[in-house]
Amino acid sequence: MLRHVAIGPLFRALSRMQVEGREHIPKTGAVIIAANHLSAMDALAVPLAVGRPTTFLGKAEYFSMPGIKGKLMAGFMERVGTIPVDRKQGRAALLSLDSAQQALEAGRAFAMHPEGTRSPDGRLYRGRTGVARLSLVTGSPVVPCGITGTDKLQTAGSRRLRPAKVTVSFGPELSPAAYTSGPMAVRSRDMTVDIMKAIQALSGQEYVDSFSPGPRAPTDPPIA
Repeated sequence: MLRHVAIGPLFRALSRMQVEGREHIPKTGAVIIAANHLSAMDALAVPLAVGRPTTFLGKAEYFSMPGIKGKLMAGFMERVGTIPVDRKQGRAALLSLDSAQQALEAGRAFAMHPEGTRSPDGRLYRGRTGVARLSLVTGSPVVPCGITGTDKLQTAGSRRLRPAKVTVSFGPELSPAAYTSGPMAVRSRDMTVDIMKAIQALSGQEYVDSFSPGPRAPTDPPIA
């Protein structure tokens, strides 16, 4: 039980987390939270900021980190309903979207990173269309989310946490009903462009119109 309850207060103490725009998140029903991705700590920041049970796709490594912090992380991930994804599996991206659809059909909040992987330099990279496709298929609205400060809380390549100010900001939802013109490929790309513009407005990041190379190996499939 300790590992299930300790990670939230510990994270809040280290991050002094500020949440803005929570009123944009519906209290019930399916919703997709689309957030930028700066750090592994985003997997803690977003569910805590949403304020309702939130399913999240998480790397399988988050469940097997060593030491006490690793146990706390794994316990928190289990408690909030994180779905572990082994990105070494060739069908990982497809399986992750199947899991996301099931969660939304059950009326849950589901958080995803349109960039597919962490930003290597703090800039916001081009979004993949998985979030938009999921929204269009399920009819679930998308609430954009801009995160700042988690990359200072845990710097790239480090397992140490350092005190840093974290802000999580939510914006007005984007409805899939606004994207009805053209085939799925066109609608999903148009919606993705709008999602990334909304995230950029919330995070203040510089935008890069190319996919993030991320910290992953080139052969790892992205989690869209």
